[in-house]
Parts: sequence; structure tokens; C-alpha cells
Amino acid sequence: MVTVGQQRQPATFGLSLERVVDFASASHARAVALLLVVSLVGFLPGFFSIPPIDRDEARFAQATKQMMESGDYIDIRFQDEVRYKKPVGIYWLQAAVVKSANALGFRNALTTIWLYRIPSLIGAVGAVLLTYWTALALVSRRAAFLAAVMMASCVLLGIERLMAKTDAMLLMTVVAAMGAMARAYLWREPKQIGAHEGWLSTSVFWTALAAGVLLKGPVILMVVGLAALALGIVDRSCRWLLQLKPVPGFIWFALLVLPWFVAIMGRTGGEFLAESVGQDLIAKVFTAQEGHGAPPGYYLVLFWLTFWPGAMLAGIAAPSVWADRYEPSTRYLLAWLVPSWLLLELVVTKLPHYVLPLYPAIAILIARAVEQRSLSRKPWLVLGTFWWFAGPLLAGITGIIALAVIGRQFGLLAWPLIGAAAVMGLLAWRLYEVDGAEHALLRATTAALLTAIAIFSVVLPSLSYFFPSLTLVRFLRAGGCANPVAAAAGYQEPSLVFLAGTDTRLTDSFGAAEFLRGGGCRFALIESRQEKSFAQRAEAIGVRYIAGPRIEAMNISTGQPITIAIYRSQDGP
Repeated sequence: MVTVGQQRQPATFGLSLERVVDFASASHARAVALLLVVSLVGFLPGFFSIPPIDRDEARFAQATKQMMESGDYIDIRFQDEVRYKKPVGIYWLQAAVVKSANALGFRNALTTIWLYRIPSLIGAVGAVLLTYWTALALVSRRAAFLAAVMMASCVLLGIERLMAKTDAMLLMTVVAAMGAMARAYLWREPKQIGAHEGWLSTSVFWTALAAGVLLKGPVILMVVGLAALALGIVDRSCRWLLQLKPVPGFIWFALLVLPWFVAIMGRTGGEFLAESVGQDLIAKVFTAQEGHGAPPGYYLVLFWLTFWPGAMLAGIAAPSVWADRYEPSTRYLLAWLVPSWLLLELVVTKLPHYVLPLYPAIAILIARAVEQRSLSRKPWLVLGTFWWFAGPLLAGITGIIALAVIGRQFGLLAWPLIGAAAVMGLLAWRLYEVDGAEHALLRATTAALLTAIAIFSVVLPSLSYFFPSLTLVRFLRAGGCANPVAAAAGYQEPSLVFLAGTDTRLTDSFGAAEFLRGGGCRFALIESRQEKSFAQRAEAIGVRYIAGPRIEAMNISTGQPITIAIYRSQDGP
């Protein structure tokens, strides 16, 4: 183990980056302000302009919309189907935002998807700031800032902040709970925790635990519980848990969690538990649900992409982390990371975001090694920094090709952003051993932010080919009637229901023909493979209709190209 760049003079640009870190680490207010800026620069691109994304985001948003339409904030439904896989927390948060916007006179608030994304944005930004707060109990202020920067530029969090679902908010609650528990665990190290103990940490811990359960059930209990169990086994003592005042804490937790659970159990009997625990949670452990099965090692392989750019330092920092494994702070972070990671690798159903609550622990471990300059210089480990350059270059080239081939445009606004990202990535890679890991990380972070702006603000919003629901709804609204209604056969994505209205019927070709027979301002949206049977049924029952345009698109849920024909009832106005 040697110091990276220890006896070399850093490049001029490296000195300017060092001043940025010096500025941020001079006070908590400066660190928080800079982290807030970095987070918003990374998280806002595409937030307002990308349409609803199928299927999870659109399902969550539509279920929230139905809560507001029906006034029932206990039950969770997508059209007539119950949605009992997750608790009610995210729906309440989304409803609060949308109802507030509606009260302020915001037009079309119910079908404005970015309003439903605001809780996820708050969760992502909150997770970054809470990573800094959590790290302060474990490492220096400078290392805490670097750890939070890694989370702010993390690819996986940069995707989750864009989706109106649970995972960004869940991450925030996990980091808050683990930060509070860290202060309880390190009560023997007063220099590390200062005044961050007592009732404040207890309140944060139990409130975060309750919020996490209301968001995604027992997931937060798994992460926190396995970490506490691992520490208890290693230390042969759990007395430190008394710092969290378990009796009043659990009472507070129960007061927050039980009212809705009692209400939904009273409404549904055992149906909620049967679906959420039996069909969703336990089934995922033993079977591959919805085609998302993968062997152990899946998350380890995916980590190098989903935690980019910070992941490029993980292998280099690993020897230092192993050497410090008996140090209390490192032991705590490993207890946070290792047991839950191993369990998730064994679960049959796997999705990339399942390990997101463990990424802050990795970020803090890396940041500590970076600040201590105890990184390995083995060539085969250092070689991984090449991906700081290759990542934005490949993402940029792919985006430009997609714009040219699919969007039929040059995307000139993306070119300078992609070029600048590639240059910053190149500098991060080539000057790593000259300026050191800290400067390289900040250059790589800049490359990540520029890439996010190019891809999410310029490329994706221009690819309407991937968002057929928006194109279909625009045609419906241009039809000249106030309240168009539609039936879809063959294309049955939740985004269509969210944008076109809860009364949108997802059916087959026969059902679509019957639907048009009702007359009025009705449309049938027929995927090409069902057109023949639709026409035969319409002729058999005497339905008259007008053929509209045909839309060529990609169904991103299935990864298949589709053609959707639009038919309108001839009896319409």
C-alpha cells in the first residue's frame, strides 16, 4: 500500500479542484450548499421533460392519481386491480405534492408526471446530504464530503431520482437510520460523534425506520437488523443498542406505522399480507418474478456500472479497507454492507436497485481510503480508472447514434456536453497518478454530471419513439372532443392509462370493437398483430369507424418494436 501521488506536484487544474474540496470541508454549511448544487445539477436533467416510464413508475403514479380521484387514501388500486405489493407511504407523498400543486392552480396536475417524481427527487437529494451526515460519525469532514459526492454522481441513484416510485425515498430513510445507529454504536468514541447522540439520534432512527416500513415494508428492517446482528456477533455484545432507547423508540415506531396497517387489514382482511408478503416478498426469495432472475454475483458485476464513477476506486481501496477491518468505523460500515449484500445475491429475483441502500457504506469506505491516501497502486487495479474516460465516451456515442438513427436529428446540443465529459474523463484517468485519487474523483464526477445533462436533457426527451403513450394521447386530445376515451388492444402499458385517463380500457381486439360500438368520442388503439381480428369483429357487429394514423414505436417494457393503428368511432362528434 502506498500513497497515490504522494511526492508529486499536482497539476494546476488539480490545485483548483483541491481548493473546491478545501472550501467544502471548511464548514458544514459550505459542504451542504455545494452538495446541494452538485445534486441538483446531476438530478434535474430530464426530470421535467422525460414522459412517464413504463412500467413501475406509471403504475405508482396511476395508483396515486386514483387515490385522489376517488378520495380513498387507504386502499391502493390500478384501475380495478389491487396493488398490495408495497405499503402506502410513496402514494401519500406523491398525492400531497400533486394536491398542493392543484390547489395552487397548476393546470393538468393529475397527469403531470414530474409532480409525482418530486418525492423521488427529495429522496435522492436527501440521501446525498444524509450520506454526508452519516459519514461525519465515521470519518473526517473531508472524507464525508467525498462520499456524498460519489452518491450525487452515482449512475443508479441518477436513474432512481427520475422515477416516481419508492427506491430513492427508501434510500434516504436507510441512510438516516444507519447514521443514527452509527452514533449509538460509536458512543465509546466521543471525538468521532461529539454531540450527535441522545434523543436526537434516537428520534431520527425510529422515525426513519417507520418511514422506511411505510415505503417498502421490511426492506429497511433487513438492512438495519442484519447490520446490528453482525456487529453483535463480532463484538459479542449488543449493549450499545440501549443508546437507541428501544422501549420509547418502539412505541413511537408503532404509533407511526400501525394506523395504516390496521386500516388496510380492516379493509382487506388478510389479502394485503397475502399479496405483499406471500406473493411479493417471499416469492422473490425463491423464484424469479417477472423474468428478473439472476445467479449470485449479479450485483457484483453490475456494481461497476451502477456505482460509476465512484466504483472505479472500489478495487483500489479494497486492500486499505481490509487492513482497517478491525477499526470500529470500518467494522460498522462492513456490517452495513456485507450481510445484506450476501443475502440479496442469494435471493433469486434480482433488480439493480435492490442494493442501492448499501451504496453509501461503499462510498464512505472509499472516501476514507482516498483521504488517507492508502490506495493500492497495483497496475491491474489502477487500470480500472480507464472507465472514467470510456464511460462518458461510450454513453455519448450511443446517444448520438440513437438521435441520428431513431430520432432523425443531429442533436447538436449534446455534442459539446459529451465532448467535455470525455475530456474530463480522460483527465481523470491520465492524471490519476499525478494529481491523486481525490482530484481524479472530482474530474470523474464532473464527467458524470456532463454526461447526465447530455443523455437525460437532450437525448432521451428527443426519442419519442420510446414513448408511444405520449404520442397516442396527443392524438386523442387533438380529436376535437372534450373527453375522449380509448380502448387499447395489444399495447397495454400503464403510462397510457395515466396519461389518457383511468377509464382507458386495456382489452383485446374483440373488446376494442365492442368498445367502439358505444359511440361518442371513442378511440381504439390496436397493435398491428391484432388488427385483423379487430376488423373481423367490428364487421360482424356492424361497428363503423374511421381509420387514423399508424404509429411506429418501441415498447420499452418488452424491448420489441410495435405498430399501433388508431381507429375512431364514426358516430363521434
